[in-house]
Amino acid sequence: MTTTNPDPQTLLEFALDAAWQAGRITLGHFQTRFQAERKADNTPVTLADRQAEQKLRDLITRYWPDHGLLGEEFGQQPGASGYRWLIDPIDGTKSFVSGVPLYATLLALTQDDEPLLGVAHFPALNETVYARRGGGCYWNGRRAHVSTVDNLADAVLLCSDLDSFGAKTAAWQRLIAATYIQRTWGDAYGYALVATGRAEIHLDPIMALWDCGPFQVILEEAGGTFTDWQGKPTIYGNESLATNGRLFSSVMDLVRPA
Repeated sequence: MTTTNPDPQTLLEFALDAAWQAGRITLGHFQTRFQAERKADNTPVTLADRQAEQKLRDLITRYWPDHGLLGEEFGQQPGASGYRWLIDPIDGTKSFVSGVPLYATLLALTQDDEPLLGVAHFPALNETVYARRGGGCYWNGRRAHVSTVDNLADAVLLCSDLDSFGAKTAAWQRLIAATYIQRTWGDAYGYALVATGRAEIHLDPIMALWDCGPFQVILEEAGGTFTDWQGKPTIYGNESLATNGRLFSSVMDLVRPA
């Protein structure tokens, strides 16, 4: 397949199909008696992670041979073009190994380090949230939008892991006190909930690039924001904060008080 100025919609359709194929691999292991190993950082990894990422790498190499790759399990593969795919075969592996369906296969594409498209596929839920720059955000084929909630006192606040905030715990506590509902519907699913109007705020104090990859495009195309904790729109901040846009300033006032 030619990779000279590929059509963005063609790239998105490829990403959707590739994420679905990798997701099917994960479902073959989900809620079975598989063995989970632990990485050096004590996070789990399974055969499903490796097989799903290998599938994505094989597909990308076949159809877009001059594109670069960065995956959680197998690292970086340089490319000869300005395109790079970001791969997280199972985001939310702790949910996956616990038999909880709130895990995702994530695939994103950057062009000259700028996010171009993103796919968050939730195999066990049969949900997919996706977007390309300038093309809108979609949830299972229908247009997705953030909520219209404009008061923190009515907002749903999400996070992934209560033990990870560390020095940022005070900001989290201020957000808890200001919002209506707080839940740990986290990892990729939390960002998908904000993008589809089912929650207003989701934040993580620690994020890898492959975790963030799809979500700046997805949130912005849905009408929301995806930034670091300084308020900068980026997937390279090693942290992340998503809002429905209307609450962004109010959230930042609590995250970074004067």
